[in-house]
Amino acid sequence: METNRRKPVLAVPLGDAAGIGPEIVAKVAACGFLERHARPVIVGDERVLRLGMNIAGAEFPFRRAGSLEEAAAGEGLTLWDTGTLDAATLELGKVSPVNGKEEGDNLAACIEGCKRGLLDGICFAPLNKAALKLGGYNFPSEHEMFAHLYGITEGFGEMNVLEGLWNIRVTSHIPLKDVSRNITVESVLDSIRLGYKTLRRAGCEIPRMAMAALNPHGGDSGTCGREEIDILLPAIGTALDEGIAVEGPFPSDTLFIRAFEGKYDGVVTMYHDQGQIAIKLRGFHHCVTVSAGLPHPITTPAHGTAYDIAGKGICTTSAFEDAYALAARMALGDRAVS
Repeated sequence: METNRRKPVLAVPLGDAAGIGPEIVAKVAACGFLERHARPVIVGDERVLRLGMNIAGAEFPFRRAGSLEEAAAGEGLTLWDTGTLDAATLELGKVSPVNGKEEGDNLAACIEGCKRGLLDGICFAPLNKAALKLGGYNFPSEHEMFAHLYGITEGFGEMNVLEGLWNIRVTSHIPLKDVSRNITVESVLDSIRLGYKTLRRAGCEIPRMAMAALNPHGGDSGTCGREEIDILLPAIGTALDEGIAVEGPFPSDTLFIRAFEGKYDGVVTMYHDQGQIAIKLRGFHHCVTVSAGLPHPITTPAHGTAYDIAGKGICTTSAFEDAYALAARMALGDRAVS
């Protein structure tokens, strides 16, 4: 167990206030989980946090701070009370531009805190992409928003983690009809490199990676699509020349069977649902999303805001716990090499 002095300082934004985020944070704070792994700074309106506490039936003491500087400098469980959202006006389970702006503002402030050296990383409760866009943060997803705030234009992306298996995709939040034309040798290589780098950052010394084919049956030797021959195999060849252990391309309907048996540490998939379906079927309540390629670790549960159960007090916390522990581990790894 790390001493408190050695623990990283992690921001814990409450996420979309209309979802299960405040309930999740209340539950993990009340049981002491947050303080076991890091020095947590909960970020959001105190009224929203207390609503989450009431819904979850989770009471706990916390120190209230009026600024991020004050919160990050203190000890124990701390809330940076942003005072930006009145819980009395909330409609649980509803997409709201007001909530979207508030969650976007909080995340932007946390990234600024990371850039200033006040925070070592972020683990945020689930957000809603539609609300975020309606609130003025008009990006395809939060990952592009984070990269924009850091001033990063390439070498970043979303990864998902379950049971030690990491998944990175070449294309993400685009229509399925646009996938093929966005798969190039360079875009595939970028994803391989980002996956390799992120696995190393998370403590995997020699990552073993596999690549999923785009077409059914891996293209059937070019008779069912040529992307495997013209794009994926050349990308794999270059990666191998760079010292990255990657195999494939393999048909995705069988690849994850071997991957979950422990043969690989990471899988490169071609589009959003190709990996997401396999991972979420395997362990929906433990899947973690990582914003890879950024200067600081940023993680969140992969399950989303769960509007349908918001306010019922029945949400599980396992995915958030996994996300938070991973952010702490990555932050410690960053500190060790800095």
